[in-house]
Amino acid sequence: MTQRKYVYILLFIMTEPDLAQCNLVANTCLNAHLRRTMRAISQLYDAAIRPSGLRGSQMTILVALALAGSVTINDLANELVMDRTTLSRNLKPLERDGFVLVEPGDDQRQRVITLTETGKQKLAQALPLWQEAQTKVMVGFTAARFDGLLADLETAVALSQVE
Repeated sequence: MTQRKYVYILLFIMTEPDLAQCNLVANTCLNAHLRRTMRAISQLYDAAIRPSGLRGSQMTILVALALAGSVTINDLANELVMDRTTLSRNLKPLERDGFVLVEPGDDQRQRVITLTETGKQKLAQALPLWQEAQTKVMVGFTAARFDGLLADLETAVALSQVE
């Protein structure tokens, strides 16, 4: 019986978080800081483009399609650094609202996405609203700091793709 108490106490000690380690994570974890920043920035852009009826994540997809033209779902997922399932789920309301067309590709496994005329009009409506949010963000940065931030974020994306 004493041995069981010892094991229990040992397990209890081992499962207590190291507060110094937690402090290190809270203060230096790039993942935590980027997620916090992403939530704040997403809220700013979502609020700005809300009158268009789009969310920031939807606008990102429409912009990518406007630049890429017709593209396979795999290529779009790679470009947006999204998994295919999440992208498919995010495309459903855009397809339902007529902003994108999803069609079979060269073979049955492939799906090709195209921005429709309605989608182009919706994007044109959202772009000036996006510009307002972009201007708010830019006010807090010098041009050099902003350009450096974008470059650093691209580096972070590239790091995540190293195998």
